[in-house]
Amino acid sequence: MLIGIDVGGTTTDAVLIRNGEVYSTAKVSTERENLLKSLLRALDDVSRGVPPEELERVVFSTTVITNLIAEGKTDRVALLLIPGPGVNPESYIFPDSFYLKGAMDYRGREIQHLDEDEVREKVSLILEQGFSRAAVVSKFGQRNPSHEFRIEEILREMHPGCKVELGHRVSGKLNFPRRIATSMLASATGERYREFVAEIKKALEERGIMAPVYILKADGGTLPIEKSVEVPVETIFSGPAASTIGALALTPEGHTSVVVDIGGTTTDLALILSGKPLMASKGAKLGSFLTHVRAFAVRSIAVGGDSIVRVRETESGTKITIGPERAGPAYCMGGKEPTPTDALRVLGLVEVGDPERAKEVIASVASSFGKSETETASLIVDITAGMIEKAVREMFLEWEQEPAYRIWEVLQKKKERPENVVGIGGGARGLISAVAEKLNAKPIIPEHSEVGNAIGAAVARPTLTLNLRIDTQQKVYSVAEDGEIVSLNSTDIGNFNKMRSEEAEALAKELLRDRAKRFGISDYADETEISNSEVFNVVEGWFTAGRLFDVSMQIPAGLIPEWRREKV
Repeated sequence: MLIGIDVGGTTTDAVLIRNGEVYSTAKVSTERENLLKSLLRALDDVSRGVPPEELERVVFSTTVITNLIAEGKTDRVALLLIPGPGVNPESYIFPDSFYLKGAMDYRGREIQHLDEDEVREKVSLILEQGFSRAAVVSKFGQRNPSHEFRIEEILREMHPGCKVELGHRVSGKLNFPRRIATSMLASATGERYREFVAEIKKALEERGIMAPVYILKADGGTLPIEKSVEVPVETIFSGPAASTIGALALTPEGHTSVVVDIGGTTTDLALILSGKPLMASKGAKLGSFLTHVRAFAVRSIAVGGDSIVRVRETESGTKITIGPERAGPAYCMGGKEPTPTDALRVLGLVEVGDPERAKEVIASVASSFGKSETETASLIVDITAGMIEKAVREMFLEWEQEPAYRIWEVLQKKKERPENVVGIGGGARGLISAVAEKLNAKPIIPEHSEVGNAIGAAVARPTLTLNLRIDTQQKVYSVAEDGEIVSLNSTDIGNFNKMRSEEAEALAKELLRDRAKRFGISDYADETEISNSEVFNVVEGWFTAGRLFDVSMQIPAGLIPEWRREKV
C-alpha cells in the first residue's frame, strides 16, 4: 500500500493506494502554524484500520520551506562571496554580503590567491554581528572548491558554532547569482527543515510505520526523507509539482494539457507536453531571486475557491472583485465571507457545505446589483474563471520562451497550443468547464481529481541529476554535486586527448548510478537520460591541447510502476 499526502494552503489531502488504485482518501484543514499536526491528522485518517506493516511507501509534499521564505521566518545568513575579477558587487542585491579577494578561472585554475588575512577580518565581523549561519560561494567554486574549503576551515577555527554551507555542494551549475541565492536559502531554511524531518520520523516510529518515507521535490521527483535534509531547498514548490504529477497520473499517457489546480487559497498552473511536464530552464524563482532549484514551469495566482468576494463601487458602477485575500473557509462551510465556492454551491456545481448558507451569502451580494441569486452566482463564477483564463494566457507567453516548449513545437511541426485543460483540486469540478470554454479547450476532470495532489505525491518516482565536467588537458574530472576533483587515471578511459562524447556520457551514466545508489534509489538508475552534452576544444598555438566535456544526466520525473494509470 502507498500513501501520498499533500500539505496545501487550505487543506491537507491524503490518499491510500492499494493494488495500483485509490483505496481511501482524506481531507483535513491545514493549520499554517502547525503543518506537522495537519499532516499527521491526514495520515491517521487515510490509514485508519490499516496495519502499519502493510504500508510500503509514504510520500509527503510540504510547504515548510516555501512558507518560511514567504513569511520571512528564515534564519539570517552571512554570505562570504568570492566574485573574482569583472564583477561589480554593487550590482548584487543579496543582503548580509561580505566580498573577498581570490579567483578561479572557468576551468578551475587559481588565478588569484585567497587573502586569508582578509577572510579572518570578515569572519571577525560576522562574529561581532551575531551571525550563526554562513554560506561560502566562489564564482567558479563548482570547478574548484579549494577556496570555499579553506574559508570553511577558517570559520571552523574562529567561529566553531557557525553552521556553514558551501556553494559548490548546493549547486553544480554555472550562474553565480543563482548559486548565491540557492546557497543562501538552503542555509537559511536548513535547520528548521531538519527539525521538521526529525519530528516526522519520530511520529511515524510512534505509529509503527517502518515503510520508506520520501519528500516530493520541485521537479516532481521524490527523495528519501533522510537525504532531503542535505538539499532542503529542493522541496520548495512541491505543491505545484504534486498537482502536475497528479494530472500526469490521472490522464492517458502522452497527453498534452494545461494543468489547473484550483485550491482554496491559490490556483497553480503547469503544462504537460506529450506526457512530459515542462521544466523551468532558469530554475525556481523565489521572490526576486532566481535559483538553481530544478522545478516545473509553474505559476501560482492568488485566486481560489475560498477567495473573498467583494462588492466595490467604482466610477463605472458596481463591481465584483475576487481575492486575493482569504478569510478562512467558504461561508457555506462555516466561514464569514462570500466566496466562489458559495457561488458554485448555489449553482449546484459542487456539493460541499450548507446550501442554505450559500444562498444567504450570495443573496447579500446580489442585493447590491438588483440581480437574482443565480445570476449573481453565475457572474462570480464567470469572473473567477476569467481571472484564471487570463493567467493561463499570460503564462503561455512565458512557457513559449522555454527551450523544451520550442523543441516540442518543432516536433509537432505546427504552432499549436494544448487542447486539454485538466482540473485538479477541490474547486476543479465547478470551475474547469468555464475556464476551458474561455480557452476554447476541452475540459478534463479525472476521477479523484479533488485529491490529485496527494495522488501525485504517492506515485511520483525519484529524480536525480548529475553534472560532470572533464578536462582532458589537466587529466581530471569533477562531479559538481560532490565538489571533488578526480584524476582521469582512475577511470577505464585510455587516451584522454582522443576521448569522444560517447565515452564522456558513459562515465556520467556510471557516476549517476553510483550517486543513485548512495541516495537509495538504484532501482531507477536505468531510467537515466542525457539532458545536456557539450564538448569544446582547448587550443594552444595551432594545435588542440585537450578537450572540455560538460555532461548533464538525470533520472527524469515520472510515475512509479505500481500505479495503474487512470483512463479518461
